[in-house]
Amino acid sequence: METTIRRIGSSKDLLGESPCWDARSAAVWWIDSLSGVVRRLAVGPDEGGEQIHRVPAPVGSMALCEGSGILLALKDRFALFDPATGAIEDLARIDVDHPDVRLNDGKCDPWGNFIAGTLQVHRAPGEAAKGGLYRLAPDGGLEVLARGYGLTNGPCFSPDGRTLYVADSSLGVRTIRAYDYAPDRPLSGERVFAQTESLGAGPDGAAVDEQGFLWSALPRIGQLARFAPDGRLERLVKMPATHPTSLCFGGPDLDRLYVTSISRSTNLTGTLPDDGGLWEVRGLPARGVPVSRFDR
Repeated sequence: METTIRRIGSSKDLLGESPCWDARSAAVWWIDSLSGVVRRLAVGPDEGGEQIHRVPAPVGSMALCEGSGILLALKDRFALFDPATGAIEDLARIDVDHPDVRLNDGKCDPWGNFIAGTLQVHRAPGEAAKGGLYRLAPDGGLEVLARGYGLTNGPCFSPDGRTLYVADSSLGVRTIRAYDYAPDRPLSGERVFAQTESLGAGPDGAAVDEQGFLWSALPRIGQLARFAPDGRLERLVKMPATHPTSLCFGGPDLDRLYVTSISRSTNLTGTLPDDGGLWEVRGLPARGVPVSRFDR
């Protein structure tokens, strides 16, 4: 099947991130992390009608809730956002208050918890990374799952939910790790799943398809990578964007990828006219796995 890619909508994000497929309304939600914007775009026969919601910047990631709200990973706290009213309700704060540390990428596990990690800028060579990887429960309980992540990206789960994949995109690391996962226990069985240093890019946002293959966005080289369950690089897909950042499966049959991109972030600038746009990729080798909502 031929892969086709098209830009959808007219948005131009500084740093597009964290796309989420809303099967209830056939729409894609995502954020512009640096602008503090939450976006929604209807797709399919009713494509269009983009909504824009302002939230505090920077925002690292988002997840749809079981109710009508949205969970946001803000600078140093998790909060519930009501798009209808603009109200924000804080749920929990991380255990680090530092100007160079903020929450970054996150995703829900199959049991309705939210997994997210931090990034740290201006870290000196050899300096241990502050922050870590966190698990937020629906009741607001927060626990640390791991330390040592300098730039957390791409948390996602195997189709059975028992393997958690998490990337550290830091220069010189650029590694996707895998862990044995249970919603009520610490992480175990840490191992290297894949490394992307040889590809010339750090692994960014990620999603898993129904065959257990992991898809990762690769900024700097403008491609998507698909890794087999054993970590082998199975294919690369060239994107019409300088810096693709994150992706999710969507569409009525979860047979499409929706991909965000950068026009100008703190350290990367796009060179193509459509950089910062949202992209739809069709003609994939497998469908996606539904991503759970935050159980609120």
